[in-house]
Amino acid sequence: MVLADKLRAYRAKRDFRISSEPPGDGEKSKSVLGFVIQKHQAKRLHYDFRLEIDGTLKSWAIPKGPSFDPHVKRMAVQVEDHPLSYANFEGSIPSGQYGAGTVIIWDVGTWHPVGDAAKGLRDGHLKFELRGHKLMGLWALIRMKTQGKKQELWLLIKEKDALAKPSNEYSVVDELPDSVKDLKTPKQHRPLISQVPALGTPATLPAKLAPQLATLVDTSPANQQDWVYEIKFDGYRLLTRVQDDRIALFTRNGHDWTAKLDTLHKALTKLKLPDGWYDGEIVVINDHGVPDFGALQQAFDTEKTRDIVYFLFDMPYYDGYDLRNVPLETRRAQLSELLANVKPKGSVRFSEALDAELESVLASACRMGLEGVMAKRRGSGYSASRSTDWIKLKCSLRQEFVIGGWTAPNGSRSGLGSLLLGVHDAMGELVYVGNVGTGFSDKDLKDLKIKLGKIAVKESPFDHANGVVGKPHWVLPKLVAEVAFAQWTRAHHIRHASFQGLREDKEPNTIIRETTANALPAATASAKSGASALPRAEPKSHALTGKLRITHPDRVIDPSTGVTKIELVRYYTLVGASMMAHCLGRPVSLLRAPGGIGGPLFFQKHAEVENLPGMQQLDPALYPQHPPLLQVANPGGFVAAVQWNVVEFHTMNAKSTLFDQPDRIIFDLDPGEGVSWAMLQHATEAVHIFLTQLGLTAFLKTSGGKGLHVVVPIQPRYDWAHTKAFSKAIVHHLADTLPTLFVTKSGPKNRVGRIFIDYLRNGLGATTVSAWSARARPGLGVSVPVQWSELHTLVSANQWTIRNVQHRLEAGNAPWKDYTKFAKSLTHAMNLLAFKA
Repeated sequence: MVLADKLRAYRAKRDFRISSEPPGDGEKSKSVLGFVIQKHQAKRLHYDFRLEIDGTLKSWAIPKGPSFDPHVKRMAVQVEDHPLSYANFEGSIPSGQYGAGTVIIWDVGTWHPVGDAAKGLRDGHLKFELRGHKLMGLWALIRMKTQGKKQELWLLIKEKDALAKPSNEYSVVDELPDSVKDLKTPKQHRPLISQVPALGTPATLPAKLAPQLATLVDTSPANQQDWVYEIKFDGYRLLTRVQDDRIALFTRNGHDWTAKLDTLHKALTKLKLPDGWYDGEIVVINDHGVPDFGALQQAFDTEKTRDIVYFLFDMPYYDGYDLRNVPLETRRAQLSELLANVKPKGSVRFSEALDAELESVLASACRMGLEGVMAKRRGSGYSASRSTDWIKLKCSLRQEFVIGGWTAPNGSRSGLGSLLLGVHDAMGELVYVGNVGTGFSDKDLKDLKIKLGKIAVKESPFDHANGVVGKPHWVLPKLVAEVAFAQWTRAHHIRHASFQGLREDKEPNTIIRETTANALPAATASAKSGASALPRAEPKSHALTGKLRITHPDRVIDPSTGVTKIELVRYYTLVGASMMAHCLGRPVSLLRAPGGIGGPLFFQKHAEVENLPGMQQLDPALYPQHPPLLQVANPGGFVAAVQWNVVEFHTMNAKSTLFDQPDRIIFDLDPGEGVSWAMLQHATEAVHIFLTQLGLTAFLKTSGGKGLHVVVPIQPRYDWAHTKAFSKAIVHHLADTLPTLFVTKSGPKNRVGRIFIDYLRNGLGATTVSAWSARARPGLGVSVPVQWSELHTLVSANQWTIRNVQHRLEAGNAPWKDYTKFAKSLTHAMNLLAFKA
């Protein structure tokens, strides 16, 4: 069949005088077969999958886009052949034309059939390898039996190979939503993935990288064969960046320690490592062959760092590839091969896996005096954040604390008696948690006294200092101590503490209480970074859409995780559509953090919108006592607001079209000090039961902070005053009925051990953080809609963050399905509660 015949259906549907789509004249195939996937926002969003076969692009429309999960079969509707030049088309198809809407080149690369492609196409079973920016590995197109159908229906299925991933861990369409049009063609020298595991996605080497951090657990994980075990080194985390023979060494907080580690720098230079980021830990080995944290400190104190050993255990970037989405075993195998010729007792070594049962490994580690064991989930990627894919089991409790003061010594002891220690709570306040008075050498006591004397102050640096005894000497909270201890008391203080040393590699404002998680089930979802595997831009500004540019994309928003402004932009781009369901038509209040979440924060309900595309001002008459309120008009408004340094989006309880009559009630369950997570879950269920008894339907979401939100849709019949008064009556009834759970007065002192249900959010002008909004707190937690059946499975109110929420997006707003249909009048509920409006 000649080319004109193959393209007859394509050309018949289009008017090329109006549409900029290519007509496809005089095209020639290249030596390598190409593929393209175009993200097409027409009447419905879908993905057009096109394979170059016999001079044209065979094409399928995939409504939900591809999935890396072999168990997920995506419907693919075969459509007309397209010309080869269509692979370069990106733009808008005018209204009134076939397929009107916006088209972007979502992925592009080469494809390599397994067997005879023409036969596979005829037989309805086409198997092939893709080598694109986003899609890689083995895939299959399977034709379905579709008698009587005008269009052939196929299934696009990911084959089981090294790159296959469960859908609850990774969604490529959600994590990588953008165009690849301006990227270079993916390298083609890689071998077939069916023979050798792929090395990852081609990418430029980022200038900065936050390390993956582990979650502390108190019991062994289920299905232990699914984990790789390593020694937990007693040292400093160190990341090495290699580019064009330039080697730089960074701490976990991004401080450049290259000058401090000259001997190690020379050793790494001799290895001639390829460009990349290499992750590991530096230690000093004592005479017993065990890492010695005190000896490591002494090495820095005496500027004798020649004895430092660098154990490398991961390689998130390597030789032009981003390996963060490559399975752990593949990354480690490549790193092991790279270090195969290093000296067994040299300055740089590979962190070998421990080939034994976990209980045996942990027992041996504790007998040897090691800190503990690291367990890393097989098949997991590399997440630049804290993740449950890496867990740590310690021989004893041990963590870092901020030094807030000291006490005088007793008897013949010199220097000081003990150090007063603190951690930051969820609100960022420094809380006193006890003291440490043992473990010091004479040199420690002398050096500490000098250092503390230089930062002495008259007032306590602790926001909460319950339990401090004696006559304390206060200091600025600038020093961090590592301390081993036996346990946490019920008063949240540490017992039997022993000083291990100062930590120069950790910032005081990042120190929080390190809590243990329960044993992780085998099916626990990975906590992905959410960072795009596409090359990261490092300019002073970042083009997004139209005239909007993101300035200072690398500005750190959250110092505790290293999350940058452009990462926050990417997050709100990802959740914009889901978030609009909660913000559409509602006045919003914006929480801005111009200096990051560690700096001043302030709410803003009013602003000029000339430079905020996607945001709009409301009619001034809506709320006459204030300047015009703001409203998000479309998902682009979230991104524009982030460019304006907004982190949180809060919404009011009424729509702008009926502003005087709220259409929902919100109960914010705010736990006081000493309230366990289980207690909060129990209290939330009690609220749910009572609301159900009143005939009201309630919906649940995490707050992204430390509490939970119960949301009740109502018919907008009562004004603000009556609605607020009724919500107050509900709260008072709950507090009277269950006084051991609830309290009606706000303020930390009034709710110790109990929960304040904040009904004040139901007043005129009050707002509540929107579902899918990030929170301006360490970790950047996210408020997420959940089902009531999930309440008992939640582990915290901030278990989802902007870096691990991606696997949750597939559920989206489904837990709140038919929300508006359940809006009821309050009249019946008021009568049941004997409330008079």
